[in-house]
Amino acid sequence: MQQTIFAPAPAAPRATDAGARRQVAAWLLICCALVFAMVVVGGVTRLTRSGLSIVEWQPLMGAIPPLTQAHWQELFEKYQQTPEFLRVNHAMSLQEFKGIFWWEYIHRLLGRLIGFAFLVPLVWFLIKGRIERALLPRLFAIFLLGGVQGAVGWWMVKSGLVDDPRVSHVRLSIHLGIAFLIFAAMFWTALGMVSGEPTQDPRRRRLAGYGAGLCGLVFLMVLSGGLVAGTRAGYAYNTFPLMNGHFLPPESFMLEPWWQNFLHNMATVQFNHRLIAWLLFLAMPAFWWTSRGIALPPRARLASNLLLAMLVIQLALGISTLLLGVPVALGAAHQAGAMLLFALALWTTHAVYREPAASEHSG
Repeated sequence: MQQTIFAPAPAAPRATDAGARRQVAAWLLICCALVFAMVVVGGVTRLTRSGLSIVEWQPLMGAIPPLTQAHWQELFEKYQQTPEFLRVNHAMSLQEFKGIFWWEYIHRLLGRLIGFAFLVPLVWFLIKGRIERALLPRLFAIFLLGGVQGAVGWWMVKSGLVDDPRVSHVRLSIHLGIAFLIFAAMFWTALGMVSGEPTQDPRRRRLAGYGAGLCGLVFLMVLSGGLVAGTRAGYAYNTFPLMNGHFLPPESFMLEPWWQNFLHNMATVQFNHRLIAWLLFLAMPAFWWTSRGIALPPRARLASNLLLAMLVIQLALGISTLLLGVPVALGAAHQAGAMLLFALALWTTHAVYREPAASEHSG
């Protein structure tokens, strides 16, 4: 049966292949770091409202930045025809335009760099025969998902170049979600390249299932965070733990039909994001406490401890971002924290489920 993207990596081969596996894992982890950087820059791009500054999608020629004053003026004139300029930034100067242009340019450049950093080593590893055949469908699927992500990014930007000068918050959430899926696929595969066989301990297997549920819950929180960001719900209800004195604001179900509130109502969108955070606040410490009674390898124990610590940091970042009215630095840090929490949830789950490649004393 063909493997899925998130299926466990093939079992460790002979020791003579260990070096090649470590090289492949290192390559994938470097790509993960680039995706992390792109997500952080994407957050800054959104918070500074820079995402609509480039009004064309040029996958190849768009990699060249403006080098002359005439080129800058041409790009600025194209931006001046957009609804965002006409309705929001009509007093913007060329110098101010450059400020928002560079964030969007860097964001797109990172996307191109990730494609290059993934494809070129992949071809090289294939030529050298350092990638196991069973792994190829997964790697090609990741590459194709990266191509889809580029198209979705432009689909998202196009939604803000029409009458309403803001991108669709639904498309923004899809774009963010795909970035996390690409990260997860590469990270999980890299971990599988340097680990051993699945554990036979039934308690660890159950705990790994619990960990997989936490990964899914963090991913759901990311999607809800995309809706919060896209609807700018973070600028409303800037109180905690209640929302302007209410657990659930009375206007949370004012839209018809009722299900529209879960996508388009700022009160409901922010409430859902808070609710998932509360669930993680309960579920992750319970996972950590359960893990204390199970014999785990040291790396699994370390991952579990770091996961709990990162949860505290992320919750503190989220509450601070809300109470302070979403300053750019805190907003970007909160988005970065979401990916770190997601990565630690994946690592913890993998370390619980798989035995270490080398002998390691249980903790």
